[in-house]
Amino acid sequence: MANTVEKIHDMIIVGSGPAGLTAAIYASRAKLDAIMIDKGMPGGQVLNTYEVDNYPGIPDTTGPELAMKIQEHAMKYDMASVFDEVIDLDLTDKVKKVVTPSNTYYGKTVVVSTGAQWRELGVKGEQEFKGRGVSYCATCDGAFFRDKVVAVVGGGDVAVEDAIYLARFCKKVYLIHRRDELRAVKVLQHKLFETEGVEIIWDTVLEEIKGDDVVKSINLHNKKTDEDSSIEVDGVFIAVGTIPNSDLLKDKVITDEGGYVVTNEGCETSVPGVFAVGDVRKKLLRQVITAASDGATAVYAAEHHMIENF
Repeated sequence: MANTVEKIHDMIIVGSGPAGLTAAIYASRAKLDAIMIDKGMPGGQVLNTYEVDNYPGIPDTTGPELAMKIQEHAMKYDMASVFDEVIDLDLTDKVKKVVTPSNTYYGKTVVVSTGAQWRELGVKGEQEFKGRGVSYCATCDGAFFRDKVVAVVGGGDVAVEDAIYLARFCKKVYLIHRRDELRAVKVLQHKLFETEGVEIIWDTVLEEIKGDDVVKSINLHNKKTDEDSSIEVDGVFIAVGTIPNSDLLKDKVITDEGGYVVTNEGCETSVPGVFAVGDVRKKLLRQVITAASDGATAVYAAEHHMIENF
């Protein structure tokens, strides 16, 4: 049913990952008239993480358990939430419009927390072993592979950084790259070449991930020699990039070449009153804790925006 009265909310939060849920907590505590809209289960990407051991104060938990704790905290304040898909944003006026198939919502501020998705390889076994040896985040899951053998797939900055990081505590790290030279910046390459315990497998693509309950081995194909091989590994870290879920903001705010939303220190986009938080934002580190930080920061900045403009 369409709106008959144009109620204007203080804040509309689009997305309910850790950043959006934290924004909801801070907005509720600030007594803002806020509403959260999302088409999916609250929690975002952390729902797909089997183990989480780096969120302060909540060690040895799972992604779904942590997401539930954050959601329960957010729902404690009875903030309005709507299960719906946001299909458009109109950010041209002072009061913004958030459009779903069934309604149009009006807000003095909009906080976009739509996240990002890891770029997948699309190889056999990848889906089957997600969370059981296949990971897309070395800083999230690397500690679970202490004294084990792992493979990192990729050749850019993230892949090289992951290999260097994992080499600190893994028995052996294979870096698998489809070309004969890395794309990472030179300083990282030099550091990688000096790191013990890392073996680079050049000109090679990963074709299959195999195992039983967990990952046990990977099948490789050398593009130059046309040879196939298999190596035993306990884990596979796929580092071939991420894709921000920023389509709603395309051509409406400034984004970088990868589609990530550019913000200032207050998480405000190039459009006043519009904020981007969490993985959709251009930032150095994408973790649950930095997403939560973004959510808190955006609400604080949004309050100042409303004081100055309404």
